[in-house]
Amino acid sequence: MGGRDGVVEALKADPAMAGLRRSLEFYHGDPARDAALDAFYASLVHAGDLVFDVGAHVGDRLGSFRRLGARVVAVEPQPLCARVLRALYPDDAAVTVVEAACGAATGPVRLHVNAANPTVSTASPGFVRAAGHAAGWEGETWDDEIQVAGTTLDALVDAYGVPAFVKIDVEGFEDAVLAGLSRPLPALSFEFTTIARDLAVACLDRLTALGFTAFTVALGDETVFDLPGWRPAADVAAHLRALPHDANSGDVYART
Repeated sequence: MGGRDGVVEALKADPAMAGLRRSLEFYHGDPARDAALDAFYASLVHAGDLVFDVGAHVGDRLGSFRRLGARVVAVEPQPLCARVLRALYPDDAAVTVVEAACGAATGPVRLHVNAANPTVSTASPGFVRAAGHAAGWEGETWDDEIQVAGTTLDALVDAYGVPAFVKIDVEGFEDAVLAGLSRPLPALSFEFTTIARDLAVACLDRLTALGFTAFTVALGDETVFDLPGWRPAADVAAHLRALPHDANSGDVYART
């Protein structure tokens, strides 16, 4: 086995990657899932586009954006995740890995690390508190803190250019990421959770103030929209408030 699949297998066999093994198994090596992701993002990402993948984790969305022909700036604060991304794209000039947390300002950021489930590591103390009292989050423990570099969407735009699409998946820190953006962009998505609905509504308000006009939602890891068409922010906010708790998470999509 060679190529990227061989790299993934080598990473899974690395004892240092034990905490990421579940993510590597789930997010890589499933051609049907890859094809569904590509079909889903094809209306938002085109060949030659610049994409920011904020909270790139182990790179499944990054992989989709590259298959669609985009140049990608992958922003990821967790050292092991950043190591995965660099291992997967060592010689790809169209992939730039920025090992940093994206937030409201540049400068150091305190990251709460969940060693057993790194996909929910977060820079948001409020997210950790909310998860500690929520059904379905039992057993999740943020057992370490590390200081990481910080950047902003504005700083990334200044450094790399205006992206056609930004994917934001930062576990309850989405409002801080959007606070670091001062201009409208063609399109973006941000993750929401049902334990932090007010934060998602605040993000909708922020995007509306920036000039975004149309919104929709996808639930969980689904590659279909849960709402037909593009809607006003108020419709999406009402939809998020009405979701059952066990819907758990999803992504809001916005465009100007």
